[in-house]
Amino acid sequence: MSHTKVPEDNSVAPRVRIFISYRRNVEPDESVARQVFQALADQQHDVFIDQTMLVGARWAQRIEDELSRADFFIPFLSAESIQSEMVLAEIETAHRLAKDRERPTILPVRLAYREPFSYPLSAYLNPLNWAFWQSLHDTTRIIEELLQAISGGTLVIDEHSKASLLEEGGIALPAPLPSARRPVTLEIPDGTMDPQSVFYVERDTDQMAMAAIGRQGVTITIKAPRQMGKSSLLMRLVDTATKANKRVAFLDFQLFAKSALAESDTFFRQFCAWLTDELGMDDRVDDYWNMPIGNLQRCTRYVSRYLLKELGGPMVLVMDEVESVFDTNFRSDFFGMLRSWHNSRRTGSIWKQLDLALVTSTEPYQFIDNLNQSPFNVGEVIELTDFTRGQIADLNRRHGSYLSLAQEEQLMTLVGGHPYLVRRALYLVASQRISANDLFAHAVDDHGPFGDHLRHHLFRLYQSDELLQGMRHVIQNERCQNERIFFRLHGAGLVRRENQRVMPRYQLYADFFLEHLHV
Repeated sequence: MSHTKVPEDNSVAPRVRIFISYRRNVEPDESVARQVFQALADQQHDVFIDQTMLVGARWAQRIEDELSRADFFIPFLSAESIQSEMVLAEIETAHRLAKDRERPTILPVRLAYREPFSYPLSAYLNPLNWAFWQSLHDTTRIIEELLQAISGGTLVIDEHSKASLLEEGGIALPAPLPSARRPVTLEIPDGTMDPQSVFYVERDTDQMAMAAIGRQGVTITIKAPRQMGKSSLLMRLVDTATKANKRVAFLDFQLFAKSALAESDTFFRQFCAWLTDELGMDDRVDDYWNMPIGNLQRCTRYVSRYLLKELGGPMVLVMDEVESVFDTNFRSDFFGMLRSWHNSRRTGSIWKQLDLALVTSTEPYQFIDNLNQSPFNVGEVIELTDFTRGQIADLNRRHGSYLSLAQEEQLMTLVGGHPYLVRRALYLVASQRISANDLFAHAVDDHGPFGDHLRHHLFRLYQSDELLQGMRHVIQNERCQNERIFFRLHGAGLVRRENQRVMPRYQLYADFFLEHLHV
């Protein structure tokens, strides 16, 4: 491989540690990432790029260690890489580390990708400057821009420059090969779905949610592991509320800084300030925080006597990833406050203007001492479930019926009705990226059709020794000795309980983790 030459500079940047995140076996991602790696290494920086490491315990631990030690984190973002669960996991981890200790600095590079980032990538990357690569001629310039940022500068695409580069419309999806037996307009099965998508599978829970948000003064809890459709349902909920002329404030709790989650006064102040900003209102938090009362009273008065009063109409407060609060020492206070807001609607007060929508992947009952102070067991509680056999058959038809009836059953046996895994399987076969036979033959391969999804789960397990040991115990003994660990694994979508047995949720997980956890 020829190395890209970087113009000499008399000022030498101090040696730093850099982590490069990209999607393997995809072009131009891999070529550009390797050239940037070589150029930065030639500048005497310590640069990590995952090129040939085998998946397993050492791989997961090495990724975590390198991210923890990095001063700079460079994610290469293309139409392909934004689908990668591992790229997303690395971005999430880098964001968490930067939030906790102000490093690594994230330097995003778009690779011929002009679309707005979808949630949750938008939450991590929208506030940042980034670099833009359109063709091979841009590689040298990108390297120069990255070196400048590493030396203390900033990337050149700022808020004023973004609008001219971002285009309206959807992602340019790879079309089926010419030999495909029928034309099907496919959608990449990643991220939040358009509520109007022809591939959206409406479940009974959708109807429950839409009916609830159509009423006034409701509390809705959506519970499910990741990739079960929570975000897509949530966007349908928001869309329905907006059309009903309700003001919507969307708070993603994983964006709270570690310092805010460590101290009650900071958290409640930031909660009120953030809510005010989402509503586009003047911030009057200081006025209410000067009162000699507790945080719960301050927050409650601020919402009722200022926000709701000034709005003068219905509002939906959407709180995503609320499990971020579960490990705090003020969780009972916060959730008890939300429950009191719910209860206050009975008096016919201003609280009837407020709808609450809480979204979580973890079972909240394990973290709230007094269930009478919980907002999760009142109103409409919606638990998203797997697709049924009938829904899989219907989705197969929407993709062009590339799976036979026997292969539909085989897919159900392998991944149950996991919404993302089912859609990914059907997309890969319908786009002729893989045959149905190869899909099943290579299902548990590290870089097979589900490899990115499986590696993501393995990476997360190795971030918690107790979850890792808990999963090993499940595979070995079909038991989980600690109920808290069970709920964590269940919330991650990895295990299920059947009578007294605890088992991997799907056969795909059982086969993969049996091999990679060295049971």
